[in-house]
Amino acid sequence: MRFEAYSLQFHKDFLLFLKSRAEEIVRWRDECVLTHRQGLVEEEKVDSFNAPYYAPSEEELKFELGKEGSFTIDRLEAFEIDWDGGAEISAVASGQRVAKTVRAVVESMIESHFGKDIMDDLFRRYSELVADHLSKSRTKHINLVVSVIRND
Repeated sequence: MRFEAYSLQFHKDFLLFLKSRAEEIVRWRDECVLTHRQGLVEEEKVDSFNAPYYAPSEEELKFELGKEGSFTIDRLEAFEIDWDGGAEISAVASGQRVAKTVRAVVESMIESHFGKDIMDDLFRRYSELVADHLSKSRTKHINLVVSVIRND
């Protein structure tokens, strides 16, 4: 059910973004996910925390661009990127690198909900989880880069 809600929200948000961009008004919204808790905070706080993240597919981007109509796709490419940026370092160092990157994006949001006291321990534990995962698998994410031309 949440997936459908996030998908619907993406479609609404992306349509609004395209309309705003066509009028030269830029609006951007960053959304992140808290990935792990391990007893650092009360369960009720975790249950009440919601920072949805939705990554659209190429097809969804194309569909929304076509539906809105202000732009024509000039180029659309998908790039596979290692979680840790592809560095040739140990899993532990990779886990720390990923955790630092995620922390830079979500720290203020998590801190405002859960408090400052848990931050160091939370991201230390997160780096350990990521390091363990990366020691078993090279995980990648997909970045979509789209170049559009405004229709006249």
